[in-house]
Order: sequence, then C-alpha cells, then structure tokens
Amino acid sequence: MTRMTRMSAEQAMHQALREEMQHDPDVLLMGEGVATKQRDLVTDFGADRVRNTPLAEAIIAGTAVGAAASGLRPVIDLLFAPFMAYAMDALVNSAGKLRYLSGGQFRFPLVAIGMTGTGWCVGAQHNHNLEAMFVHAPGLKVVMPAEPADFKGLLKAAIRDDNPVLFFADLGLLHQEGEVPDADDFIVPIGKAALRRIGSDVTLVSYAKTVAVCLEAARQLADRGISAEVIDLRSLKPLDEDAVLQSVRKTRRLVIVHEASGLCGIGAELAALAAGKAFAALRAPVVRLTGPDAPMASSWALEQAAVPQPETVTDSVLELVAYGASAPHWLGDALPGGAMATEPVLMKSY
Repeated sequence: MTRMTRMSAEQAMHQALREEMQHDPDVLLMGEGVATKQRDLVTDFGADRVRNTPLAEAIIAGTAVGAAASGLRPVIDLLFAPFMAYAMDALVNSAGKLRYLSGGQFRFPLVAIGMTGTGWCVGAQHNHNLEAMFVHAPGLKVVMPAEPADFKGLLKAAIRDDNPVLFFADLGLLHQEGEVPDADDFIVPIGKAALRRIGSDVTLVSYAKTVAVCLEAARQLADRGISAEVIDLRSLKPLDEDAVLQSVRKTRRLVIVHEASGLCGIGAELAALAAGKAFAALRAPVVRLTGPDAPMASSWALEQAAVPQPETVTDSVLELVAYGASAPHWLGDALPGGAMATEPVLMKSY
C-alpha cells in the first residue's frame, strides 16, 4: 500500500523536483531565486543543476530552449504567470514549434512554471490567468492542478514529457495541504481529468482553485435535492474530452467555472465541445461562470468579488435546473418567434 504524507502543494512540487533530479541527471532547475529558496537542492545536486538567473524571463526561457535542444530537461520558474509574456517568443515560437519544424528529429522537454490566480492580492501585473493563451499555441501542453497530489504527479509527468509543458500553480492553493503519495514513481498522466464527485443532475467542470468552489456548490445543491457531478480537468491541453462528454450525456446539463476571463477561454472551448458532440443530450444551454475581461484588483474584497464563488455557482445551477424542468429539450421548447420559456444567463463574469 502506498504511503501517504500530508503536505502543501508547494511542498509537493519541491518533492517532485527532488525525485526527478534524482531520477534523471539531465534535469536542471533555473529561475528567479530558485537556488536561494531551495538550498537543499543546491547542496544535493550542485550549483550546475540548480541556478539562480537574472530577472530576465526572455533570457531564461531562451536558455531553456537551447538546453532542451541539446538533450537536457530544463525546469524554469518564471514566478508569476504574467511574466511569461516576456518569454512568449521562446515558449511559443521556439519551444512549441521546433520539434515539428525538425520533423520530429529533436525533443524539447521543457517545463515552465508560473504562479497565477487570486488569493494573494498581488495586483494586476502579477495576477493574470493566461492559461488559455498558451492552450492556443501549437506544440505546448498546459496543466493546472487543484490538489497537492496532482501538483506532484503532474509536475513529474511534465518533466518526463518530451514536449514543452506550461505548469500553472494557483497562488491560492500553494499552502493548502492534502495527502500526497511518497512513491517516487507516482505520476499523474497529462490529458486525464479527475472525477471529484459523482452526480446525476448537472455537470460542473473546472480546474485549479475553482474545483473547490464547485465542490462546495455541489454540497449546497445536495441540500436542495440536486445531484451535481464535479470534474477537475487538471490538464487543459491535451483536454480530456471523453470525461466531459460522458458526464454531460449523463447529467444533460453543463456549467463551466474558471477564474480566467470568459472571452475565448477554456469555458468557450468546452461549451463548443458540448454543443458539437453532445447537443442531443442537452436539456438546457451551457453556462459559463468566469472572471471579468478586466485587470485584477489588488484589494482582497474586489479580487474575490471578481471571481466565481460557491453561491454564484449554486444560483446558476438552480436557474438551469428550473429551466430544464420546463423543457424536455431546450431547443424544442422555443416559443413562437424564437423566444425561450425561461432564459438562463449563458455567461456570467464576476
């Protein structure tokens, strides 16, 4: 039986780095302050493999691309996700494309870590959920875990992957604790969603911090007699389409919840997926609950007001279920002139 240890998500990432550096001498860690913050790794693996860098994200990412092309497995810590904007050329135009341009002759095993999301009141230039931008870039994989065990398992999988992986660490989760397997062979496969709660009336799909929001909403809905299924995507690219479609075909209702802006976001992709491949099963329109198309405030109260909360998810599901109760199939219950009997709001930004 696998031994479990309770630790924070941040500690789980550190454990993953340690295990992978022991597993493979080609793994190296570079970034802004990594050698200062993780002195034990410097002591155990040497300054050649754990390196502080200048505050120059483009140089860090460019160096990592060269290291990956030469056969190493670099992990770079760019601190906050918005700083990845400085590294876009190296990550998008080089890391994401060079394996294809080489005709598959070269590998580009690179992991770029960035903190993101609300919870620390770090302001707009440090808090901006950019995951959808990188999902849109060919050749890149994107993961965003919600539980400490997945922080470990997904980071290990990302380091072992022969393609560049963007690893977004939600700020609000870094110090939350959970049970993490001690086994150094514990891997969470990239591209596989997790079913966090079984339900029959509505599917709630989310990732990162808003998975907990959906689980709390599911508990509130259970008190109202509504059974909500909760799916944690974990991997945004590749996306586990089968897990989402299987659930939607069962519950016949879909609500997608994430902190990032709804415009061209992950929710939009999932809504298109449901409409294109599970339309006949839907009893109501797909609903997206997202953050606003605006910079994030540094005030705690304003920050929290800008992102979906359990109560907003609960209220939206209640509207959706009430709507579906009056329509065996939402399209078929259109009123004359194209109006619907009751119109739920299809996208809300907070």
